[in-house]
Amino acid sequence: MTPSATPAYRRLSVEERRSQLLDTALSLFAHRAPEDVSLDDVAEAAGVSRPLVYRYFPGGKQQLYEAALRSAAEELRHCFDEPRQGAPLPRLSRALDRYLAFVDGHDTGFSALLQGGSVVETSRTGAIVDGVRRSAAEHIYRHLGVTGPGPWLRMTVRMWITAVEAASLMWLDEDKQPPAAELRDWLVEQFVAALTVTAARDPQTAGLVAALAGDDRD
Repeated sequence: MTPSATPAYRRLSVEERRSQLLDTALSLFAHRAPEDVSLDDVAEAAGVSRPLVYRYFPGGKQQLYEAALRSAAEELRHCFDEPRQGAPLPRLSRALDRYLAFVDGHDTGFSALLQGGSVVETSRTGAIVDGVRRSAAEHIYRHLGVTGPGPWLRMTVRMWITAVEAASLMWLDEDKQPPAAELRDWLVEQFVAALTVTAARDPQTAGLVAALAGDDRD
C-alpha cells in the first residue's frame, strides 16, 4: 500500500500558507462578487480544510476579504511607482499599462474588489480603496515634480483618477474594447486636457502644462 501523501499545508511555513490563502481568495474575488464566495470555496480552491482557513483568518470571510483587498491595493499602488526618469507623460503611460493589465487580469471582480458596492463593504474596505487613490495621486505629483499641489491641481488629479476607474469598468463592460493601448493613450490625453482646463484658472497648473508642452517639443 502506498503511504498517504503528507497534507500540503504541512509543507508550507505560516507565512507561505497565509500568502497562498490570500492569493486563492484574491483569485476567487477577482472573478466573483465577494458575497458569492464562501470560506468553503476558498478552502476547496486552496486544497485545505475550512478550519485551517479559520486558523489564519479567525474573523471569517470579512477578515479574509479585507486582507485580500489590501493585497490587491498593494499591487495597484505599485502600478504608479514608475522610476522618475524621462518625461512625465511616457511614465504615466507605463503606469497605466500596468494598471490596465491588473484590471484585465481581475476582469469582472475589479468592481467588487476596488469600487465597493458589496455587502461586505465596510469603512475599513473603503479606506483601503481610498488609500490606493491617494497613493496614485502622490505618485503623479512626484512625476510632475510638484511638492506642494494646490487645491485646483489636487482636484484635477483626483478627478482624473476617478475617471480612470470609471473608464476601466466601462472597458470591461465593453468586452475590453477599444484595445488597452488605445485606452491608455486616450486616458493620457484626458489627463492633459483636464490639466489644460485647470490651467486657465490656476497658475501652478499653467506652469505644469507649459512644462509638459516643452517636453513634447524636445
